[in-house]
Amino acid sequence: MSEADKFIIPSGDKPAEAPAEAVAVKEKTATGAKTAEQFIMPPASLEERARARRFSIRDLAEGLRVMLGAAPQKRDKATWTETMRAIQVWKMTPEQRAFRRDLLYTHENTKPTFAWRLWRWPSIIIINLLFVVSFWLDVQLVEGALTASRFVGFHMADVNSSLQVVLAYKELLINLLIGTVTVMLMWWLVGGRSFCAWACPYHLLSELAEMLHLKLAAKGWVEDHPLDRRLRTVLYVVFALLALATGYTVFETISPVGIVSRALIYGGGVALIWVGVLLIIEVVFIRRFWCRYVCPIGLTYGFVGATSPVKIQWDAAKCLHEGNCRSVCLVPHVLEFTIKNRAHDSVLDAGPDCTRCAMCLEACLPGALSFKVKGVGDFL
Repeated sequence: MSEADKFIIPSGDKPAEAPAEAVAVKEKTATGAKTAEQFIMPPASLEERARARRFSIRDLAEGLRVMLGAAPQKRDKATWTETMRAIQVWKMTPEQRAFRRDLLYTHENTKPTFAWRLWRWPSIIIINLLFVVSFWLDVQLVEGALTASRFVGFHMADVNSSLQVVLAYKELLINLLIGTVTVMLMWWLVGGRSFCAWACPYHLLSELAEMLHLKLAAKGWVEDHPLDRRLRTVLYVVFALLALATGYTVFETISPVGIVSRALIYGGGVALIWVGVLLIIEVVFIRRFWCRYVCPIGLTYGFVGATSPVKIQWDAAKCLHEGNCRSVCLVPHVLEFTIKNRAHDSVLDAGPDCTRCAMCLEACLPGALSFKVKGVGDFL
């Protein structure tokens, strides 16, 4: 437990002593002759509050609605839970305000470590190298590419690619069904869109392009031009209809994910020019253009992982609401509840559009965001 944790969150083993971190609130009776002191108590531990909260159909529907492009809902204060109200009052105590002001100063002058990249980037490289090495050494460990493959003879199929194939050829083969269900279960287990941050080869290139974009933007040489997030949903339908109408998997032809995966394994081609064009757009004009506004693969895995046990969990009691987490997030709309007075409960999970990249964890000094596995507790 960090020093910040010790101050912000009291130990769950024993109740905190009121005089140490409480504010006396004087209430007069109707006659005004008698005064009673009530103490504003620190909140219960995160684990206790998380156990008390249940994931609801409303939470699921809201997450999917936001993923499809709708603006995150701003809940009225009348809908806040009693726990959330108590935490907000507690945060306004003189001791907490002074502590958080000092912590915020430290936070703003501490550079993020980006330690999770040391796990994610090797994960992307290793997964894609398995295909490359297996092909060039002809060991037949992993055959094919990310879109469709066989692992030691067992069929695996990307969910979005399978959908495109079924729509185009109007037929569902048993091997395709087995491979699709297997991949769905695997990515559901580890968090749906975690495919994007932990396996997708284009994501790594896009992340490098984003780093360059941010450096150029800081110098004033380029500027981001955000698009409407609903564009991705519209294109999802368009690609599906094109496959259905033409009998051809149109999206697979232009998907940089498949292009880069196949280029690594079988060698590059003219299709890599398209990948280069996309990266130039992301560096110069629109930050994360493909992933945020076009790619139906992310949307498909968002649906797959909507009820995944692996979540990014937020704790209102630790949050400073300074916005560093949203500034580094690939999909900042999933963290809208970290804006002050936006959340209705003290413990919330990032929505299904979250890639579980963990960059928000690195950017949050107080530890208000953490990995959680539903039913297990702390993760890493």
